Amino acid sequence: MQLKNKISEAEAVLFAYGEPIPAARLAEACGLEEEVIPKVIALLNDRYDAQQSALRVLQLEQCYQLCTRPAFAESIKKAIETKRTAPLSNAAMEALTIVAYNQPVTKSFVENVRGIDSSSVINNLVEKDLLEEAGRLDVPGKPIAYRTTSRFLRCFGLHSIEELPPLPGKDPQGSLLDLDPADAPDPDIPEELFPEE
Repeated sequence: MQLKNKISEAEAVLFAYGEPIPAARLAEACGLEEEVIPKVIALLNDRYDAQQSALRVLQLEQCYQLCTRPAFAESIKKAIETKRTAPLSNAAMEALTIVAYNQPVTKSFVENVRGIDSSSVINNLVEKDLLEEAGRLDVPGKPIAYRTTSRFLRCFGLHSIEELPPLPGKDPQGSLLDLDPADAPDPDIPEELFPEE
């Protein structure tokens, strides 16, 4: 099959999948080698650019997702009448920062750094799909480890964790300082991205 058809095939898979799809799974679905996928995605985005399309494929770590461009965010929000939620609290931002820069980490690790119980904060971040379970650590008690999600990347306009800015300042005990909740993303309506349903 010609590459042009493969590009359209990849587009169809991305649209139907609806969420970030691993490159390996996309390649398998399209009958391609995984190393060819970046070229296919680049050509698909070139096609969108040439057509001045409202769509764009974003890379999120080793996954790809078909999305709408930020320029159309307001129109989309009006159409689906999505309600915005309050920004993340200072405690949530602090816990999210700790996980983002040290992941995967346990709830007790976050609590040791913050010096306070963080169960409800972690659970809230999981509910908002900004954190997810990353298995259990091979230590006594087998505690659950947590990591950031692809939604976290979208909310902060990142393609990968490696793009995180330098850490905020730390006090001598290692607690993170200068965390401003005003800098928090909106976990329900990321300004940078509106996935195609």
